[in-house]
Amino acid sequence: GLNLVGEFVVAEGREASDRVVLVLHGTLAHLNMDTIKGLRDVLTERGYNSLSINLSFDLDNRTGPYDCAIPHRHRYGDAVAELTIWLDWLSRKGVKDVTLLGHSRGGAQVALFGASADHDLVKRLVLLAPATWDEDKSRAGYKKTHGKALSTVIASARALSSAGKGGELMKGAGLLYCPGTDVTADSFLSYYEPNPNLDTPTLLPKIKLPTLVIAGGEDKVVPDVADKPRPL
Repeated sequence: GLNLVGEFVVAEGREASDRVVLVLHGTLAHLNMDTIKGLRDVLTERGYNSLSINLSFDLDNRTGPYDCAIPHRHRYGDAVAELTIWLDWLSRKGVKDVTLLGHSRGGAQVALFGASADHDLVKRLVLLAPATWDEDKSRAGYKKTHGKALSTVIASARALSSAGKGGELMKGAGLLYCPGTDVTADSFLSYYEPNPNLDTPTLLPKIKLPTLVIAGGEDKVVPDVADKPRPL
């Protein structure tokens, strides 16, 4: 029942049904953040059609950065379902060839799509500085941003979820870049409960499609994406 927001650009000399690069933003971001807008402009200049999308984060007609004052009800894996909806939309336009491109956490979610979902349109993946995950770093990062022990909040969220109250808000638990925000137990667990599917290098061996990973040597946000060991 939500309206999803995207920007579909047909490059000069191309048809709407030609190859498309579907671009997904990073954490709580949007399709007009500088990185995504810059990618869209470059793709258009190079003659590629593109579809930049906003994840809904369970909000209707979401535009712009996520407002931390709004309670969080979205889940990490929602991205896979919404990418599928957009791919179906492109299919109805006659598109038959799509490159999925994700940036930062969006790159990790594109990797999750490649490892766990399937769609005839998707021919290749591009992961730009995709997010990695480490349990110790997750605990330390949560403590630094939110001022409380991650294990304690996870235990509370698990108790609610086990009792069938996963949709109940945990007041002031905080999520991602939003300290003090309210978040449902299920939403919190989807981002913080230990899960190797949050880690791009762990997902890579499960992806059957051709996949390009782009990592910057001076990247301070995701410094380990190129060096982190991958399971065989």
